[in-house]
Formats: sequence, C-alpha cells, structure tokens
Amino acid sequence: MAVAAISEYKFPSKDAADKFHGNQLLYVGWDKHLMFYGTAAFPLPPVMKFSDLFGGPLAQSYGAHPDFAKIDWSKVTWLKDNKPFQPDYEKSLADNGIGHKDCLRFQTPGLDGLFGICF
Repeated sequence: MAVAAISEYKFPSKDAADKFHGNQLLYVGWDKHLMFYGTAAFPLPPVMKFSDLFGGPLAQSYGAHPDFAKIDWSKVTWLKDNKPFQPDYEKSLADNGIGHKDCLRFQTPGLDGLFGICF
C-alpha cells in the first residue's frame, strides 16, 4: 500500500549541491567487503580525475582492509546507481557523467573479503 502525504510537502534541501562550495557528494561502496557496512560519502570537486579516487578518498576509507592493496584497478567493475558503468579513468567525474549524490559501487574480482567471506 502506498503512503500519501495529507498536504503538499515543500522544504529546502539541506544537502543540495549549492551547499558544498563547488563540490558534489559522491557515494561509493565496495561490494563483498562488509567490514564497511555501507557506502562512504565524499564531497569531491566535479573536475577531479576519476583515477584520483583510488589513491585519495578510496584509499583513506578502505585502505585499512588487506584486500585494498591487492586491487588491480584495470579489472575492477563498476556500477552507477545499480547499473553497469564503464568510467574513463583519465576523465573527470563530471566528464564521466557523475553528478551530485550519485552512487558508485565497485567490484574486485578474486577479492572476496577477509577469509573469502565477504568481510
């Protein structure tokens, strides 16, 4: 059963792009690595090169996991908003069509978390 509001629901968004001083929010999750219970949120400049995610924000968030150092980024598969996505690592986030509050997930073939149990 659908839920309907009893009146029009208007409010200013507290996380609109204009609140991030030129940055945009990007959510990123690492599949089969549930040591990290959910996606991480990063305020990033749209002009940031996609490959700069690896040694910067992703390394800071996921680098403590033993699998992170073993990632072959050329073999990683990506999902954007739960659909297959093929980023150009040399282009910017914006040039890859990544906008404010988009969600990326990455999958690392052969790396299935600690002891192979997705942790």
